[in-house]
Amino acid sequence: MSAKAHNTIGTTLKFGTTASSLSELCKIKTFPQLNGEREQIESTDLTDSAQTFVPGVQSVESMQFTCNFTLASYTSLKTNALTDGFFELDFASAGAKATWEGQYDVYVSEGEVNGLIEMVLVCYPSTEVTIAALTTT
Repeated sequence: MSAKAHNTIGTTLKFGTTASSLSELCKIKTFPQLNGEREQIESTDLTDSAQTFVPGVQSVESMQFTCNFTLASYTSLKTNALTDGFFELDFASAGAKATWEGQYDVYVSEGEVNGLIEMVLVCYPSTEVTIAALTTT
């Protein structure tokens, strides 16, 4: 019987400068939506009484991952910041992964009383995000 739903436990973000060199980038607390909705191209003509549309290009925004800040992890992330590479977001409990290519950068987020110091890892995808079965080696 298939699972009704999956939790986020065990979700990891990997990065490598080649597809075969992926390793965990850092521990993540949140992940963004993957891909986005498509633009609408208006197709209304003079016979229509309401606007009509056809799907256009898919909108893909920068992808923000929230992480706990430590100087060691921040410094490590800065090492490959703005370097072309390969990403893999593994959904362990679902047996699935999302993959894409692009670059990333990192910055320290705002803080508050009785809060954690956090950083945001921002991915700039250069390819579409693909979702497939997680393969184990």
